[in-house]
Amino acid sequence: MCSGTRSVLEYICIHERWTLFSEQFDVTGPQGGSTFGHMAKPPQQVCGRAVPVRVAVHAAHGHLKNGSFKCVPCTRHTPTLSGPSSAYNRQCLRRSSDGRSTIQVPCASGDAGTSQVYWHDEDYDVVVVGAGHAGCEAALASARLGAKTLLLTMTLDKIAWQPCNPAVGGPAKSQLVHEVDALGGEIGKATDACYLQKRVLNRSKGPAVWALRAQTDKLEYSSYMRNVLQNAKGLHVREGMVVDLQVDSNESICGVTTHFGLSYRCKAAILTTGTFMRGQIWVGKSSLSSGRAGESACTELTESLMRLGFETGRLKTGTPARIDKRTVDFSGMEEQPGDEDVRWFSFDSRAHKLRDQVSCWLTHTTPETHRLLRENLHETPIYGGWVDSVGPRYCPSIEDKIVRFADKDSHQIFLEPESRSTPELYVQGLSTGLPERLQLSLLRTLPGLERCTMMRPAYAVDYDYLPAHQCHSTLETKKISGLFFSGQLNGTTGYEEAAAQGIIAGINAYNIVAEKKHLVLSRESSYIGTLIDDLVTKDLREPYRMLTSRSEYRLLLRGDNADKRLTPIGRAVGLIDDSHWSCYENKMNSIAREMEKLSCTRVRETSPISQEVEKISDQKISQMISLAEILKRPHIHYDLLDAFGYGDSSLTESEKEAVEIELKYSGFIKRQEKQLASVASKHAKKIPEDIDYDAIGTLSKEAREKLEKMRPSTIGQAARLGGVNPADISNLLIHLESERRKRSREEGRTHITKKQARKMLMQQNA
Repeated sequence: MCSGTRSVLEYICIHERWTLFSEQFDVTGPQGGSTFGHMAKPPQQVCGRAVPVRVAVHAAHGHLKNGSFKCVPCTRHTPTLSGPSSAYNRQCLRRSSDGRSTIQVPCASGDAGTSQVYWHDEDYDVVVVGAGHAGCEAALASARLGAKTLLLTMTLDKIAWQPCNPAVGGPAKSQLVHEVDALGGEIGKATDACYLQKRVLNRSKGPAVWALRAQTDKLEYSSYMRNVLQNAKGLHVREGMVVDLQVDSNESICGVTTHFGLSYRCKAAILTTGTFMRGQIWVGKSSLSSGRAGESACTELTESLMRLGFETGRLKTGTPARIDKRTVDFSGMEEQPGDEDVRWFSFDSRAHKLRDQVSCWLTHTTPETHRLLRENLHETPIYGGWVDSVGPRYCPSIEDKIVRFADKDSHQIFLEPESRSTPELYVQGLSTGLPERLQLSLLRTLPGLERCTMMRPAYAVDYDYLPAHQCHSTLETKKISGLFFSGQLNGTTGYEEAAAQGIIAGINAYNIVAEKKHLVLSRESSYIGTLIDDLVTKDLREPYRMLTSRSEYRLLLRGDNADKRLTPIGRAVGLIDDSHWSCYENKMNSIAREMEKLSCTRVRETSPISQEVEKISDQKISQMISLAEILKRPHIHYDLLDAFGYGDSSLTESEKEAVEIELKYSGFIKRQEKQLASVASKHAKKIPEDIDYDAIGTLSKEAREKLEKMRPSTIGQAARLGGVNPADISNLLIHLESERRKRSREEGRTHITKKQARKMLMQQNA
C-alpha cells in the first residue's frame, strides 16, 4: 500500500489522465519512503495489478476535514465515483479503523479479470443516452430509419424538458429548427403544437435574418414529445443512469452500463448528457451535485470517458428565478403580444395547429438593481472565485452585464409565461448566481415586481463537456468507433443546437448499423453543417451559440428554403414519408409555375397596377414591364398582385413569400451562388486520413500542430482552423497534388510492367 500525508481540505484518488492540483506530498510505497512532486504517480498494488494513482487537492471544496489519508485496494469491481463533490465522497471514502479517511482506488472498467458485466437479455442496434432535445431527435431518427433503438433517461417525467427558457427559435436558431424539420425531425412539429405565442423577429431587415420565435408550454411540450417517443416503432424508452461504456478489442462501442450494474449491448451509442456529467448547481456559495434543479448529476461517466482517452473541460450556464404572475403589476410594462399572422416551424401542414396566444411583458433594470448587484458581486460563484468555468458569451448573467457593460443605465427584462397551467413567469435577462436571500430583493427592484413572489430561485450550473474536435463531422468520435457525442455535451448551448446535432448523430448511428454511407452536411448547405463544422474544427472553450453571422452563405441558407435544400436529403436518407414528400413536390412545382408565369406576364406602363407601383416604390415605369420585375421593386409585395387580380389564390402564404424572395433577391442570390461555386470544389477536396503533417516541411510549426490535433477531413475544414494561414493551405494543396502525381506515376509503371509481362507470356505460348 501507499500512504500520503498532507494537511489539506480534501484528497481524492483519481486515474492517470486527471489534472493534478496538489503541489507536493510524501508517499510511502512498497519500496520504502519517497517524496513525490505534483506529477507523482506512486505504484499501487490493486487486485493483483499495478495501477498508477495520483492524489489531488481540491481546496475549493471542504467536504473533508484536515487529516491524514491513505490509498487502499478497491473492495468492489465496479467503477468508483470520484471527484470533488460530496456525492463522489459518499461513494469513494470510508473511515478506517484508526479514524483516518480512506480512499478506494477504482479498477479500470473493462479490464480482463477485474469486472463482471451483466448483460440485459435483449440486444439493441443503437442506444441513446439522455432524453433531452438532442437525445429525442437522435432516438427518433435512428428508430424511424429501422434501427432497434433504446433511449435511456434518468427520469421519464422530464423527457424533452426545457429547464431554462421555454422558447424555441430566434435568430439563426429558427433556421436550425426549420432544417431539422426539413430532414424529418420533430422539434418543429412539437413547437407548432405547443406554442403559447409566436413572433417573427427582424422583420424590418432582409429575409436572411428573419427569425421565428415561439414561447412554448413546457409541460405540454414534454408531454407531446414523450408521447411521440413512446409510440415510435422500434424505439424502447426506459429509465437508467449510464455510468460506463463497454468497448471491444477493436476500439468499437459494444455496450453501455447503468448505475445499477446492468449492461445493454449495442452497435452504436449516442451520448447526449446535457449538463448532467458532474453537474454542480450553485446558489451563492451553496452548491449541490445536480444536472438541473431537482435531478441528480451523473458522476461516473466522465471518469469512464477519460479512461478511454477523451479530453474533458468545464463550462457554466444558468437560469433565472421564476415568479408568480399573480403578484406582478403589469400596468406599467410594455405588452409583447404574438403576431396575428401565425408562422410555422414545420413544413408539414399536418402539424399546424392554431391556438390562442399569451402575451409576454417587458420591464427593465433600475439604478437600484445595479447598486445591489455591484455591492454583492463577491457573493456570486464567478466573482466570488469558487467557480472558474466559462459561461455563455451571448447569454450572460445579470452580474456579467453589470460588469461588462458598466456604462449602461438599464437592461431589458422580459417576463415570459412557462405554461397555460401554471402561474410561473420566466424572468428572461436576470440569470444570476446570487445567494437566495438576495434574489427576492433583486427582483423587487424591477418596475412592476415590487410585490412579486419568487417560486423558484435562480441558479448557476457548471458541468463537464467534451471538446467536439474529438469527433468527425458525422459526430462519431475519432477514438471509439460507433460512439457519438451530441448536444450540450459537445459544448453548445440551446435546445435548437442540440436537436440539430441529435438528428445527424441518429442518422449516422443508423448508417453504422446498416453499413451505409455517413451523412455529412457541409457548411455551404445548411446552418446544421455550419454548426457541426465549427464544433469539429475549432478548439472551442466557451459555450457555442448559433448566430447568423457564423454563416458565410446566410442569404442562401434562409429558413423559408430549408425544405428546398434539405428535404430531398431527408427523403434519400429515409426520414421523409410519402405524404410529406408529395406535399414538398407540390409546393416546389407551384413555386416554379408561379415564377415562370410572373416572368412571362407583362403589363403596360399605363396600367393601374403600374401606376400603383410607381406611387409605392417612387420609381418611374416608362415601358411594358413583367410582373416579376414589378415584384423586384422596393416596398412591393405579392399581396399587391392579389389586389389587382394577378396573383394565384391557390398558393399558400409560404409559397407566395418564397416566390417573392426568390425574385426580389435574385441578383444577390445568384452572386452568392457564384461565390459558393468558386470555393466549393477546392474546399471539398479530401485529406487522406493517414497523412503525416510532421513530414510536410513547408507547413509552419503552428499549422502542423493544429492540423495534427484536429485532423480535418477536407481542405475547407483545414482552412478554418485557427493558426492555419492561407500560405499553409497552399502548401498543403501542393503536397497533396504532388502525392497524387507520385501515386499516378507508380500506378502507371505497374500497369506497363504487367502489360509487358502479358505480352511476353503470349509470345512464349505462341
